[in-house]
Amino acid sequence: MDFCIMKAALIGRKIGMTRVCDAAGIVTPVTIIQAGPCTVMQVKTADLDGYEAVQLGFEDRKPHRSTKPLIGHAAKAGTGPKTTLREVRLNESADVAAGDVVTVDLFSEGVESVDVIGVSKGRGFAGAMKRHGFGGQRASHGVERKHRAPGSIGGSASLGHGRVVKKGKRMAGHFGNVQRTAKNQKLVSIDKENNLLVIKGSIPGPNGGLVFVQKSLIA
Repeated sequence: MDFCIMKAALIGRKIGMTRVCDAAGIVTPVTIIQAGPCTVMQVKTADLDGYEAVQLGFEDRKPHRSTKPLIGHAAKAGTGPKTTLREVRLNESADVAAGDVVTVDLFSEGVESVDVIGVSKGRGFAGAMKRHGFGGQRASHGVERKHRAPGSIGGSASLGHGRVVKKGKRMAGHFGNVQRTAKNQKLVSIDKENNLLVIKGSIPGPNGGLVFVQKSLIA
């Protein structure tokens, strides 16, 4: 039975990138995502919860690695605890019930582009050139050994405020490991047997990282 939760959305994992070639010989870089299957853990309604939503669970977790509240929460849906939970807000009541399983069939009809949310690769503490793409100083004769230095950081203070570092100044610091969204990416193809989505272009995160795929909010 096919279910519809108003907005096509699934939790998945990034498998990696490859390329596909069409009949005209045009090569397109694509990202493979294993999306679902996801279990409906809870259905929220405006009468009971104040808004309409569906909570999805992805990938089984061993009970001894979970907690009693999460085990009890999953038992209400007739399933075991999951590693990842994600709530999908809806504008209308959902046509699913707790315990139902949703797959890539949600994207089969009428979905041409998707938004993919992931966490970018963490690169630790990085300098200004790597973190912000600074060009650096000339690596020629006469230049002191400051080719990769960020330059002055407080000399452009406004009059009367002293030579202080302005808030938001682009300097060295923690790089990556932040949530990013790849918007309006073309959905190239769907492999229903293996629960795979083939999406044009790159998406944030490393191979094996968790992602959330939903129908594009921009029509």
